[in-house]
Amino acid sequence: MPFVALGGLLVIVCVLAYAYGAVALGDRVQVLAVARAVAAGQAFAAADLRPVSAAQDGSVQLIPAAQVAQVVGRTAVVPLLPGTLLTPAVVGDAAFPPTGKVTASVAVKPGQYPQGLGPGARVSVYVTPPSGVDAQPAPAGSSAPASSTPARLEAVVLAVDLAGDGQGATVVTLLLDAADGGRLAAAPAGGVVLMQTAPEGS
Repeated sequence: MPFVALGGLLVIVCVLAYAYGAVALGDRVQVLAVARAVAAGQAFAAADLRPVSAAQDGSVQLIPAAQVAQVVGRTAVVPLLPGTLLTPAVVGDAAFPPTGKVTASVAVKPGQYPQGLGPGARVSVYVTPPSGVDAQPAPAGSSAPASSTPARLEAVVLAVDLAGDGQGATVVTLLLDAADGGRLAAAPAGGVVLMQTAPEGS
């Protein structure tokens, strides 16, 4: 009798486990993920994408695997690493940079950018205006004089060239609003400071 009871209990456990697994699998859907690294501005090819199973989450809008044909040919807005799940926010138009955005490269030296800065990171760009040009309020804690108060711009890092300009500076390529491009271009030498506000891929 004990063996019969134990056998019945095992059957019940197996049935419950199967039911739980079926429910869990039923909450998963096939979505698109990055199969290999894709640079910002690079057009997606079919080989760059693969379907994966992911749990449904109403707070995150993922791209269904069935829409792969709609993604191929469009561009990555930010650098993407293998395994990254695709969302509409990281898939841009076929043209790059996206409408209303520009790319710009700045040469910065240690102390002007955070160590470990990488593609995909979001940064605040503090730009010291040329002499005689009005500026925006300084960031909290800034010790810069009122005449050189930096303006604050928002950008996404596209690339970091540690080899730099050959004069000890690292060259960082940014994606930012087109309206801010002229202000960044007019910054004097050494007048740009980057502060990371979100890590890569956020």
